[in-house]
Amino acid sequence: MKQDLLTFADWSSQELEALLELALKVKASPADYQQTLSGKSLVALFEKPSLRTRVSFDIGINKLGGHMVYLDSQAGKLSGREDTLDMGANLACWADAIIARVYSHKTLEDLASAAKVPVVNALCDLYHPCQALADYVSLHEHFGSVAGLPLSYIGDGNNVSHSLMLVGAILGADVRIITPPGYEPDAAMVEKARERAAQSGGSITISNDLAAAAGCKALYTDTWLSMGDTTPLEQIKAVFMPYQLNMSLLRQTGASVVMHCQPAHRDLEITSELVDSDYSLLFLQAENRMHAQNAILISLLGQ
Repeated sequence: MKQDLLTFADWSSQELEALLELALKVKASPADYQQTLSGKSLVALFEKPSLRTRVSFDIGINKLGGHMVYLDSQAGKLSGREDTLDMGANLACWADAIIARVYSHKTLEDLASAAKVPVVNALCDLYHPCQALADYVSLHEHFGSVAGLPLSYIGDGNNVSHSLMLVGAILGADVRIITPPGYEPDAAMVEKARERAAQSGGSITISNDLAAAAGCKALYTDTWLSMGDTTPLEQIKAVFMPYQLNMSLLRQTGASVVMHCQPAHRDLEITSELVDSDYSLLFLQAENRMHAQNAILISLLGQ
């Protein structure tokens, strides 16, 4: 029976820990996995443009011996041309898996329901599971363990914060989400994360107060202005600038690393001083996107 990866929300801690360990094995010994996807073709359907997601999947699949077909639904004039259900069913006639970076989670659900092959969420409005796995691979690599690790996500309560919170809850981390008032993560996501944290020994904190980040080992942020958002920048800055990741905040909290899923808007949500500093894990996160995604594909498709 095929398995999709639309979100990690219902994965067990054992499954997720095994996936994290597999990502680290793939990174350490890539030659051991170079034929894992031999003879397999994967379609990457992108409604939203990307640098890291596209390149890391394309090169990663090649390193596993597979082949990726990239479909840009906008430039290729696929958007609105046919029903998502029909697209999923047709792609499954040829491809061994579908990787989709889309605007709506409903699109992923439709693809998964129609396709007889695994569907992987490469980003949607609710989740970014591949990014979250890469983030925890990076934290595990840097700190040696994720369980009990205190980290703060500071900024907009968006898809990145949802997956960071859910995966952290399952792995037993101490995840604190700090946002401006009115920008908190989805309440249902918070409830789910707290349920999973209760099982793992982790904890979830939601706050509007930067003081909640005190004692955290890692500070994480994301863009304040999501792709396609037309809110004037000055209006965004008025709300979010007090939540900027900068050297002063790093020293106040006692954190030793900063993180960002990128693309980063330098000197808005995070200062260039931090991006380019020894505190930065940004490019380790980017590197680990490929290894985390390869672990996912091996898990779903490998023999």
